[in-house]
Amino acid sequence: MSDESRPAPADGPSGGPAEARTAAVIPAAGRGVRLGPGAPKALRTLGGTPMLIHAVRALAASRAVSLVVVVAPPDGAVEVKSLLAAHALPERTDFVVVPGGASRQESVRLGLDALPPEYDVVLVHDAARPLVPVDTVDAVIEAVRDGAPAVVPALPPSDTVKEVTPAAAPGAPEPVVATPDRSRLRAVQTPQGFDRQVLARAHAEVTENVTDDASMVEQLGLTVVVVPGHEEAFKVTRPLDLVLAEAVLARRRLNDGF
Repeated sequence: MSDESRPAPADGPSGGPAEARTAAVIPAAGRGVRLGPGAPKALRTLGGTPMLIHAVRALAASRAVSLVVVVAPPDGAVEVKSLLAAHALPERTDFVVVPGGASRQESVRLGLDALPPEYDVVLVHDAARPLVPVDTVDAVIEAVRDGAPAVVPALPPSDTVKEVTPAAAPGAPEPVVATPDRSRLRAVQTPQGFDRQVLARAHAEVTENVTDDASMVEQLGLTVVVVPGHEEAFKVTRPLDLVLAEAVLARRRLNDGF
């Protein structure tokens, strides 16, 4: 493994010639305070392996992804490089580590800036979604290759959702304003996929700090499309999520030898 890009395979997800070369950017610079004290969230272990490694392997599992850029904490690039070097990763995929910024948006932009010019499709994936299945990754890539400027995997919400007026003080009751039609709502996951030029334009023109790259494309007035997400692509945010992720991983190892 090296920070220098190796030649990428020509195969797409189906094994045929790739229509566009695909790279993935994984922002992993956040602290993840809701998960509790300790190491940055992406470096917390899941089944004895850091979540970041699981996320990198999940993206690299797609034959379409030939480069993964990991955006490390600003002062943690050396540690993340050592972490990647210490774990088995697919030989066909190149891995690059760059320091991140003060916000997620800045970190994604820095990862985007690190991509060689020959990559046309870019995935942006949360390091805290370590168990996304490869079929979901491939579905996002195929939708971008089919012409969508931006693609997000998503699931219908299982709960009724209420719109409220935010509380004036912590813990105060919040009055309900409306109950949106659940059939029109989707809970968005990652990886989100983009035409590279579209994502670069979004980061150049949308200056407000946002948590979702697809919403930046929406602000350009371009269409974002949805493909089916997966229940195992959930985000590990709180301690209970980590318990669920451990259970999913244990089931995979038992059933699939994963």
